[in-house]
Amino acid sequence: MADSANGFSGFASEAFEFYETLADNNTRAWWADHKADYEHLVRGPLTALLAELAEEFGTAHIYRPYRDARFSADKTPLKDHQGAVVQLEDAIAYYVQVSAKGLLVGAGWYSPQGDQMRRYRDSVDGPVGAELERILGGLSNRFEIDGRPLKTKPRGYDTDNPRIDLLRYRMLIASCAYPVEPWLGTRKALTTVRADWRAVRPLAEWLADHVGPGQDPADDA
Repeated sequence: MADSANGFSGFASEAFEFYETLADNNTRAWWADHKADYEHLVRGPLTALLAELAEEFGTAHIYRPYRDARFSADKTPLKDHQGAVVQLEDAIAYYVQVSAKGLLVGAGWYSPQGDQMRRYRDSVDGPVGAELERILGGLSNRFEIDGRPLKTKPRGYDTDNPRIDLLRYRMLIASCAYPVEPWLGTRKALTTVRADWRAVRPLAEWLADHVGPGQDPADDA
């Protein structure tokens, strides 16, 4: 419904139908016949949306639509969604996704790298852990919080630690899912993503500040 030159005007209902159809036709032959539909219905509007958010949040990266099936039992060639991130640090980013289910918006830390897990736990167990608790408390009534927690306590921490639930987390994401409804075909989709990213900015910035990059920059010195 739009391209980055003309501005974002929404995701057409056909964008979500594209992924419904893909679920039953996930082959290279089908993709060859329908790649232009993907470019027009999905990638174009998503590019336009992200262009309008770039001044406030930064330049986004749109993921490739192709799956890496080398190490998966599922050999279907295409992803069942289209995602994009604005990266703050390694594996710490704002996120938006289009799929047959609708729109997914959020931010967080999605894949621990290098020394990030140690820094996260040190921070949670220290004075700035209270700030993270306040941030998550403010988000929990509107966003789904996912930490993929350990079933047991992490090594070196006691079960009676007052922040043991946060210490069990192996990632930390706040997200909100929006089912397919007519307003996704309007500029309200843009204002919703902007509002959600603003709401989760304190979490994204806490993670960027205290979890940081995968490798300590001092290691390169």
